[in-house]
Amino acid sequence: MPSQLSLVPPPATRRPAPPALVVVAHGSRDPRALSTVRALLDRVRALRPDVPVHLGHIELNAPLLPDTLAALGDTEAVLVPLLLSRGYHVKQDIPEMAAAAEARTHLAAPLGPHPLLVDALQARLTEAGWPTHMDEATRRTSAVVLAAAGSRDPDAKTDTGCTAHLLAARLGVPVIPAYASAATPTVPAAVRTLIARGRHRIALASYFTAPGRFATECAQSAPWIAAAPLGTHPSMAHLLLHRYDETLAARGTQLQLASA
Repeated sequence: MPSQLSLVPPPATRRPAPPALVVVAHGSRDPRALSTVRALLDRVRALRPDVPVHLGHIELNAPLLPDTLAALGDTEAVLVPLLLSRGYHVKQDIPEMAAAAEARTHLAAPLGPHPLLVDALQARLTEAGWPTHMDEATRRTSAVVLAAAGSRDPDAKTDTGCTAHLLAARLGVPVIPAYASAATPTVPAAVRTLIARGRHRIALASYFTAPGRFATECAQSAPWIAAAPLGTHPSMAHLLLHRYDETLAARGTQLQLASA
């Protein structure tokens, strides 16, 4: 007869907890920004309940990123910028804060450019009144200004321009990127350029992650419809997780190469 011990199943091996996902937001004095970001993180948690999701800000709002990382101790974390292009924050601020922390951090790419952002931009434009079907005569007089925050970093302008190109291909009309600060053209200048080209039905696509001063000011310059910021659109949650997953996949490849 088998012994009593042989009838006892072996203890189940516990899978290690996945690395934390730390969403790094810029921060804003507009209270709508913080509530929007928190709601977006709730969407991420609903999609992947197994992943610990945390928030850290670069400035202006608590929790600040260094405080979030300090609370994680020496655990592993993937930092995903809730930013739409490369620039000073992605290249300098976030890496410096990560390097000063005890946590074992991996830095993900910013959200843009990516087709999921174009999905969200198109959906926000449709919500604002952009037609889902457009005849050729209307198409020849329509255009979009892609309003972004702006940066002195040329890579940021390249990334925003790439998103504008992707959105133009999706909509079938010209899309000109414009900026609230630190870069040109401004939204009014972009509108004037399009009008000079015979484009009079000009919509504004809000290339901002959440409501705030820049998004509000840009919307006020829209000659026709102005879309809402990207906010909690489902594509934003999926994109945050995509950046998290691709960063972990790259880490796994690096470990395999190091052990080969």
